Amino acid sequence: MNDCYLLFCSQARFSYVRMKYLFFSWLAVFVGSWIIYVQYSTYTELCRGKDCKKIICDKYKTGVIDGPACNSLCVTETLYFGKCLSTKPNNQMYLGIWGNLPGVVKCQMEQALHLDFGTELEPRKEIVLFDKPTRGTTVQKFKEMVYSLFKAKLGDQGNLSELVNLILTVADGDKDGQVSLGEAKSAWALLQLNEFLLMVILQDKEHTPKLMGFCGDLYVMESVEYTSLYGISLPWVIELFIPSGFRRSMDQLFTPSWPRKAKIAIGLLEFVEDVFHGPYGNFLMCDISAKNLGYNDKYDLKMVDMRKIVPETNLKEIIKDRHCESDLDCVYGTDCRTSCDQSTMKCTSEVIQPNLAKACQLLKDYLLRGAPSEIREELEKQLYSCIALKVTANQMEMEHSLILNNLKTLLWKKISYTNDS
Repeated sequence: MNDCYLLFCSQARFSYVRMKYLFFSWLAVFVGSWIIYVQYSTYTELCRGKDCKKIICDKYKTGVIDGPACNSLCVTETLYFGKCLSTKPNNQMYLGIWGNLPGVVKCQMEQALHLDFGTELEPRKEIVLFDKPTRGTTVQKFKEMVYSLFKAKLGDQGNLSELVNLILTVADGDKDGQVSLGEAKSAWALLQLNEFLLMVILQDKEHTPKLMGFCGDLYVMESVEYTSLYGISLPWVIELFIPSGFRRSMDQLFTPSWPRKAKIAIGLLEFVEDVFHGPYGNFLMCDISAKNLGYNDKYDLKMVDMRKIVPETNLKEIIKDRHCESDLDCVYGTDCRTSCDQSTMKCTSEVIQPNLAKACQLLKDYLLRGAPSEIREELEKQLYSCIALKVTANQMEMEHSLILNNLKTLLWKKISYTNDS
């Protein structure tokens, strides 16, 4: 009797354990399937390269647009999209291959009809896509259109005519000495995009990716071996289960050696110089984050994403009429902040923090971790002085130049006799 009772209890316990195992197995399958479904849905929403290619190629094949990348994209298909890097549906970004050359392909999808500070400063609507210039527009008239656009974006710079001529050279994709209507439509669409404009303006600068070609408002730029300032690329399934705090700590472990980090940091400081009162005015870096900065195999900094680097004149014009309740309403991107004037309930036009201060904020932990002991104290002091810079401070430009040069000198002195220099 006792033996039967024990056998019954053992079977019952086994059945309970089995049911528990089955329940948790099915729960794991359900949760896993749900996560995969959500991620797949997110991917299909973010990664719409086929739609982008179809829109562009339809316009090309009907003769609306033209450019050096059109034939490769739409006819010979030697330009194709690889890994999706998009973070927003309206800004498509892919690693790509053009013939034998790696590149980054960027394409614009539909966008909001009005400017919102959570979106781009580049509104675009599919209905009026590639509607300018119209048939019959002369080259002289097109130059006047471009000049007026630059005056609105960049302010009344004395050398805008030189920039207009530079744009016409870039727009002449087949290099036949003439800008066709299709090429002009492509160029006009691209000039609405701040990143494209900046690539043209800074085309001879070391830290700006080179423009490889375009078709409509799709463009191909030079690829970068390392597409983030630091960190390690993990499969998205693993990313889901890593807390953000631990992820930041882990990223700091996967960085180059300190001399190489110093070289990359010098590159960022040089890029800040490039956009600070450059040949066509000042540009503001409104999203200085690790994911927008990369570097090549020689540890030279290369910008990966410049879409949130905007002309100061353009940003001021838009911000000054922005209704606000507090300073939190006066932010573009993540890093361009003005203050809210409580008497008018409008945002002021003056950005509070200069580019250099924002760059130093990003570099602080990056450079101090593993810094040589003999320069760590001085480096920390200079970085904090840099972070404290304000646009409204007296003699800001002099302080800006002094701090930037001191930082570069300190870093170069330490690495100038190493293999990493």
